[in-house]
Amino acid sequence: MKPRPLTLIQDELVDYDKAMERMGDLVAERQRDERPDTLWLLSHPSVYTVGRRTPAAHLPDPSRGIPVVETGRGGQLTYHGPGQLVGYLIVKLAEGEGIVDYVREVELRLVEALGALGLPAERRDTPPGSELLTGVWTTTTGRKVVSIGMRQSRGVTSHGFALNVDGDLEPWNWAVACGMPDVDMTSLKRELGETSMDRVRAAVAASFEAA
Repeated sequence: MKPRPLTLIQDELVDYDKAMERMGDLVAERQRDERPDTLWLLSHPSVYTVGRRTPAAHLPDPSRGIPVVETGRGGQLTYHGPGQLVGYLIVKLAEGEGIVDYVREVELRLVEALGALGLPAERRDTPPGSELLTGVWTTTTGRKVVSIGMRQSRGVTSHGFALNVDGDLEPWNWAVACGMPDVDMTSLKRELGETSMDRVRAAVAASFEAA
């Protein structure tokens, strides 16, 4: 991968709607070249986000009490909650570089971060006619540990990734995650035992050359 240093912003728990407002401002600033390429690390209170193609049958039962929000990113249903590290990437794509190219880079950088944390992981190619296998999967157990959904507007990316660190995994079982009924979502804690959010943040920032 070619060097692509990013400016790092870090927050703790931010409501999803407020995060989307700020992300929109960051994207507009990058489109006007008023800010450098940026990685924003944060977490969200419990929320399901869905893409425009998410079938109604994939949504959770409303009695679970977790809000469902439609979002402009690619991909299907994703869960966010405490104990998950979310990274929003506001990056100006190079000439001739598409969003799919950048998503592949994001996958590989996260594989690198997970390896540094002691978890062997991999990206997967999508077989023809299958649901997109965008994200990162554990090599040994074959479980999905990172979800990725991004878009680009006027050459600048937005949205990003969600890495399960040590949060409750049960809400993933109340809906159809990523358009795949049989997907087994996991976390660093499930795979490795105890883990530190601070250590994960540092490893992810380092893999994205973010400071």
